[in-house]
Amino acid sequence: MKIKTKQLSYDEVMALPRPEHKSPIKPNPLLTGVVRLAAIPDMLATNFKYTEERMDLVKDKPCLILMNHSSFIDLKIASKIFYPKQYGIVCTSDGFVGKRQLMRMIGCIPTQKFVSDYTLIEDIKYMLHEKNTSVLMYPEASYSFDGTATALPRKMGVLLKKLKVPVVTIITKGAFTRDPLYNMLQLRKVNVTAHVKCLVTAEEIKEKTTAELDEMLDKEFSFDNFKWQKDSKIEINEPFRADGLHRILYKCCECGTEGQTEGKGTKLTCKHCGKEWELTPLGELKGNGFNAKFTHIPDWYAWERACVRDELENGTYSLETDVKIGMMVDYKAIYMVGNGHLSHSNSGFHLTGCDGKLEYEQNALANYGLYSDYFWYELGDIICIGNKDALYYCFPQDNTPVAKTRMAAEELYKLTRQQKKKKANENS
Repeated sequence: MKIKTKQLSYDEVMALPRPEHKSPIKPNPLLTGVVRLAAIPDMLATNFKYTEERMDLVKDKPCLILMNHSSFIDLKIASKIFYPKQYGIVCTSDGFVGKRQLMRMIGCIPTQKFVSDYTLIEDIKYMLHEKNTSVLMYPEASYSFDGTATALPRKMGVLLKKLKVPVVTIITKGAFTRDPLYNMLQLRKVNVTAHVKCLVTAEEIKEKTTAELDEMLDKEFSFDNFKWQKDSKIEINEPFRADGLHRILYKCCECGTEGQTEGKGTKLTCKHCGKEWELTPLGELKGNGFNAKFTHIPDWYAWERACVRDELENGTYSLETDVKIGMMVDYKAIYMVGNGHLSHSNSGFHLTGCDGKLEYEQNALANYGLYSDYFWYELGDIICIGNKDALYYCFPQDNTPVAKTRMAAEELYKLTRQQKKKKANENS
């Protein structure tokens, strides 16, 4: 899938009118049918099946549908499960670029990832209560990088209290394994299943605290796709299964060097120390001639996160990279405005560029997460920052691991909050 881009100067982009907000509309039944038909080939290819739990408590009531985010097949899975039931879909605003009206007719509701968006809450309430239509949402906001759950926002419990509708969860198995984001959009032969559950009714929401609701969601969105693959003895024999694995395993766990690993074929190799691992058909790492420190990919990824946390705590973390910059200020195109430089440190992000005309700073507490992606719309790996006025899509021009930047943003947010809370307690 590609996205419309256009070359404009920074001044020209800043002079463009911003689009007016439009309330969401009910999905067009004809287009809902088209989406369902488009899902059939992938549903057949993955032998898709699903189970239900407590769904008799929902019946025809509008509800909030929360689904884990593994790959592009997620939307097709939802279509298979709920068709012909109509539902709105909360999706990233860049999905509207070049096709705003079509997306609206499908029932999509745009939002900016990891940017405070109070309009979104009102749009969801409008769809649920005014249009009597369910809403599908991916609370993780981004695809899982390592096959485990991405941190959920702490305000989900508050949101459920405000919406006052049943909450249905969809947790998939096999969707990540079939198409992990790091693997360059290459599909594997894997069966996919899902469990659909009425997690909590509107009446049960009233009886629970926001903390209890958050705890329920955390438990529901707790999974490990690589462990599931091994335990279920799901073999991935494709010869490209390790392609791009360095996107998540960017730091060698043997020599500690960053940016020198390469995933290609069925192997992960560190070009600095020469160590080589095989990604086995069961999704484990096996050292070539040595005992691997990590055999489970999420364990290696968790170690990298701990390393990032240590860097933040001792003040040595730093990102400095030259970038190409795309901007989104409307739904007509991603405007390529030129070159710049992106920095990230304990104080947050700092982006400069466009011959000194662009300067944007984003502090560490601006967002609990970061929109970073691999091979974004087939243009390249990105780090996206910004606010409600403009989004800046930064394409690193070196081998900057965007996974590290995402983890750094997440850990920095937690660390800064802890420090702020500690300081407030000391002053009270």
